[in-house]
Amino acid sequence: MHRPSQIAWVLFKTAIFTVIAPYFVGLRFPYYVHCAYTVPKDTGFVTLPQAMAGWAFLLLGVVIYLWCCWDFAVKGLGTPAPIDAPKNLIGNGLYGFVRNPMYLGVACLIISQAIEWASVPILVYLAFVIASFHLFIVLYEEPHLRRVFGEQYEDYCRNVRRWIPRLSAYRPPAS
Repeated sequence: MHRPSQIAWVLFKTAIFTVIAPYFVGLRFPYYVHCAYTVPKDTGFVTLPQAMAGWAFLLLGVVIYLWCCWDFAVKGLGTPAPIDAPKNLIGNGLYGFVRNPMYLGVACLIISQAIEWASVPILVYLAFVIASFHLFIVLYEEPHLRRVFGEQYEDYCRNVRRWIPRLSAYRPPAS
C-alpha cells in the first residue's frame, strides 16, 4: 500500500504539470490562436446549443484528464510529465478502454474552445496538437513503455487501441 504522503506529493507535482502543460495547450493557446487569426465579430453572441456543446466538451475533457491524473498518482505513483512517469503500468480505468485517454481529454478541451468561439483556426490548431501527440506517442512514449514494461505492455497494446476506445474495458491479467 502506498503512503498518503507519497500520493499527496505525486498529486502536487501533477498539479504543477497540469498548469504548465494541459492548461496552456488545452485552454490558453486556443484562445490566443483564435484572437490572432480571427477577425473580431460585432457581437459575442453564442447560441444556447453552441454554449452547451462547448461546456459539455470542456467538462468531459476536465473529467477525463483528472481521472487519468488520479490513476497515474494512486495506481502508478507518477505524474503525466514524461520526466516523472508512473512506475506501474496502468491498464484499467479509462486506460482499459483506450491507450491515450489523457491526450483525448486535452483534445476535448481544445474542441470545447473551437465550439465556443466557432473558430476554424482553433480546429487547425487541434489538428496540429493531435499530430504532435501522435508523433510523441509513436516515437517516444510507446518505445519507452515497451522497454520499461516489456511483455505486459505488449499484451496491453494487443488488446487496447491507441485512439479508438473499446466498447468494454480490457482486464489486464493479474500480476
